[in-house]
Amino acid sequence: MQTTVLGKTDIHLSAIIMGTWQTGKAMWTGIDDAESEKAIRAAMDNGITTFDTAEAYGNGHSEKVLGKAIGGDRDKVQILSKVFSNHLKHDQVVAACERSLKNLGTDYLDLYQIHWPSGSFGAKPVPPEETMAALAELKSQGKIRAIGVSNFSLEQLKAICQVGAIESLQPPYSLLWRHVEKESLAWCQAHQVTVLAYSPMAQGLLTGKFGPDHQFEKGDHRSANRLFQPDVYPSVQTALTALRAMAEKKGISMAQLALAWVIAKPGVCAIAGARNAAQSSANAQAAAVHLEDAELAELDRISRPVTACIDDNPVLWAW
Repeated sequence: MQTTVLGKTDIHLSAIIMGTWQTGKAMWTGIDDAESEKAIRAAMDNGITTFDTAEAYGNGHSEKVLGKAIGGDRDKVQILSKVFSNHLKHDQVVAACERSLKNLGTDYLDLYQIHWPSGSFGAKPVPPEETMAALAELKSQGKIRAIGVSNFSLEQLKAICQVGAIESLQPPYSLLWRHVEKESLAWCQAHQVTVLAYSPMAQGLLTGKFGPDHQFEKGDHRSANRLFQPDVYPSVQTALTALRAMAEKKGISMAQLALAWVIAKPGVCAIAGARNAAQSSANAQAAAVHLEDAELAELDRISRPVTACIDDNPVLWAW
């Protein structure tokens, strides 16, 4: 498994990171804790050393399952978690971190991220200086090793970088969702801010398992994903047909093709979710896929009719 250095730290992250939003169960359907634990162990067995979670994923449930699955192998992995936008006051940040540490059964996080910018989802805005002071305090105590942000615009990222050291940006980024390329990606690459791409398989779309008439079960948040909306979905299906042919020609899965495209970008890791051991094992194998320049150009060509359907709003869901 290839690795990527986290920002300006000496922390090495696996190029494929296992994401555990689904492990929290909330906003997903058909998730089983025992299968989630097996998926985490299979990821470790196949070279994935980095795991991303958040307090908001099932109100700590994802963290608890992840901590249990890792067990006594804490020293072999990197754990990344996040504090939500309603917990950004100084004492709230500290309390949230303590809860996450307890849930995970560890005494430190390798990376602690601000999940959404201050003021998101109706939360009362908090000055970045106050939030960063709390994070710096946690870092000085050894409870976190590095600080990152998620879902920040370039303007927001630049602003908080003026307050303290930020090592990573976690945006939605896939072949079909490329907003980060407009400004943030180049800036991050120039300033040694690692990009942790979430939804690199477009929440399952790029696996090819969703046909033209797919309907999500009640309670599955992906029904609000903008790529599944009627004005975009036909273009997505056309792209998937071409991607399927490409993947078959290379002898890999469509999911592996999608992940390989993301990690081919310098300074970018892909956060890939998995419901079971087979999925996490297959995701890990994407790190071994090499894409030639001509293939990268063809993937770019295939994706453009989809991205042309989407406006400048960087939020992946129509919430």
